Amino acid sequence: MGGLSGKTALVTGAGRGIGRGIARRLAADGARIGINYSRSVEMATSLKTEIEAAGGEAFLLEADITATAAIARMFDRLRTHTATLDILVNNAGRGSGGFRNTEAWTPQEFDDVLGLNTRAMFFVTQAAWDLLPVGGRIINISSTASRVRMKGLAAYSASKAAVEAMTRIWAMELAERRITVNAVLPGIVDTDLIRQGIAADRVERLAASVPLGRMGQPDDIADVVAFLASDDARWISGQDIIVSGGG
Repeated sequence: MGGLSGKTALVTGAGRGIGRGIARRLAADGARIGINYSRSVEMATSLKTEIEAAGGEAFLLEADITATAAIARMFDRLRTHTATLDILVNNAGRGSGGFRNTEAWTPQEFDDVLGLNTRAMFFVTQAAWDLLPVGGRIINISSTASRVRMKGLAAYSASKAAVEAMTRIWAMELAERRITVNAVLPGIVDTDLIRQGIAADRVERLAASVPLGRMGQPDDIADVVAFLASDDARWISGQDIIVSGGG
């Protein structure tokens, strides 16, 4: 096992996509993984089985983290597995449902995107606050969508810009405890979320626009998260790390 041996990590939205890659990588580095999921129970269970088959340790934490009561119950269950939470990865997120201009959005759709991408992350972090030890890590998954000027992404981009704003503030608030807080901003990553939310021809055009010539894979993001979780990143905090293939 690697440099995270003896540490416990909670990865929200870990059943699929980027979160699954992050959970797998942190487990390979020795961390015990709390696998949060909401609906993808089969994928979360298969991830737990995969981690354990490789000699790691993982436990399931079902919760719809858009509800604060569900967050509280999740942390009650977490405390039965660990007294401290060394690494929090706020990964759970919702896409924009495709590129749709502002006039096409309903209030409920707006609330759904901001509710998971922004509000849920805030209250998960709040619940983890007193469990994080001196030298702990918070890693928030944002998106390069927060930086682009692209039609149809107003609500989604706003939700991710808020992730980065909270990252900077939390880095200041937690600095006395030497807890680092950073955001990782993936570019286009080949996940089912991308494939379901964007027309295939547009996905291919976006991939072709990446300077390094391909879409990212979940492992590309997971490797950066693992670095930020490690002791090698002990003096990096309050930063937005763009992982986009040069885009």
